[in-house]
Amino acid sequence: MNSQSKPFVLHTRVVSGAGGGPEKTILNSPRFLKDLGYTSACLYLHPPNDPGTEMLRSRAAKYGAEFIGIEDKGPFDFSLLRKLVKVCHERKVEIWHAHDYKSNVLGLLVKRRIPSLRLITTLHGWVQKTWKTPLYYTIDKFCLSRYDEVIAVSDDLFDQALKLRVPQEKLSLIHNGIDTQEFKRSMTREEARKALGMPTDAFLIGGLGRLSKEKGFDLLIRAVENLIQEGLDLELWIGGEGQQREKLEQQFSGTASGRVKLLGLIEDPKVFFQALDLFVLSSIREGLPNVLLEAMALETPVLSTRVAGIPSLIAHQEHGVLIDSASADELIGGIKALHGENPAIMARNARTRIEADFDFQVRMQKIAAIYDGSSVG
Repeated sequence: MNSQSKPFVLHTRVVSGAGGGPEKTILNSPRFLKDLGYTSACLYLHPPNDPGTEMLRSRAAKYGAEFIGIEDKGPFDFSLLRKLVKVCHERKVEIWHAHDYKSNVLGLLVKRRIPSLRLITTLHGWVQKTWKTPLYYTIDKFCLSRYDEVIAVSDDLFDQALKLRVPQEKLSLIHNGIDTQEFKRSMTREEARKALGMPTDAFLIGGLGRLSKEKGFDLLIRAVENLIQEGLDLELWIGGEGQQREKLEQQFSGTASGRVKLLGLIEDPKVFFQALDLFVLSSIREGLPNVLLEAMALETPVLSTRVAGIPSLIAHQEHGVLIDSASADELIGGIKALHGENPAIMARNARTRIEADFDFQVRMQKIAAIYDGSSVG
């Protein structure tokens, strides 16, 4: 390493489409690292002709991050390693910062060609459970113990990393964070609703995330439909895309027809959050979701399932309301408890909580300490 400069950091990630929650961390990192003396870039491996790639490139430009896109044609794309080694040589990369199981593998392979490369990875969570999930665990078990540093974004992921035999001296817990200046309430609820073309009278519930089974949106829709049938004046808006969209649309029926909307991808959710009476995280599995941090920072009341790292973020009835997961009845009870009330104190407490412990600038200072070779713990 040149004693006069910090090492070049290459954030690496494999995605299809526009990605998910980790992108908010990855694409936002370079501008904060720059203030700490680091040069960095975001390298994304993506399927050929994937329209989501241009969306990611646009988001990177918004945050001033260098975006490097490389087509990934699958497990038999033998040109991939050569391209990655070339990028590392051209950029004089000294730190390979991986963000998923495949980039973990590729980092080990690139290091064979560039032995001086330092390998760091962040565990964002294995939340989308498929038949491949056990394979991902097996691959990560092999990779993680061979990495120089492993960062977990939530307490449960820290514990899982220990179970995967990551030495504790190589393991750090650094929670997700957000830019608290960017995510700061600037509109009243009424102003935000007017901007979205939303009537101001109904109690508006929001959900946001990938439309997949582990997010529990089917349970949230069922809960809202039951409450509408009971006579509550509710609307439910869900932002995001995913494989479950058609199945979720088939749930809209009877009294819920016209009162439940799937909004598709929301690139900038700030106005959306500020329009809500209540943000609900109905997930069955999670890490520490950025959408929850964003809602709390914008002083939107939150109802969340009690999964993974969330109880370490939200103290029940202090920063929000926690319920058990995988239950429409729990969601019904939680929404009823918050409907008709004004949980403004909890919302203000939530903002204070984010400012104190989940600010992105503080998070990146901890990341930089790891890059510098310091232990965070």
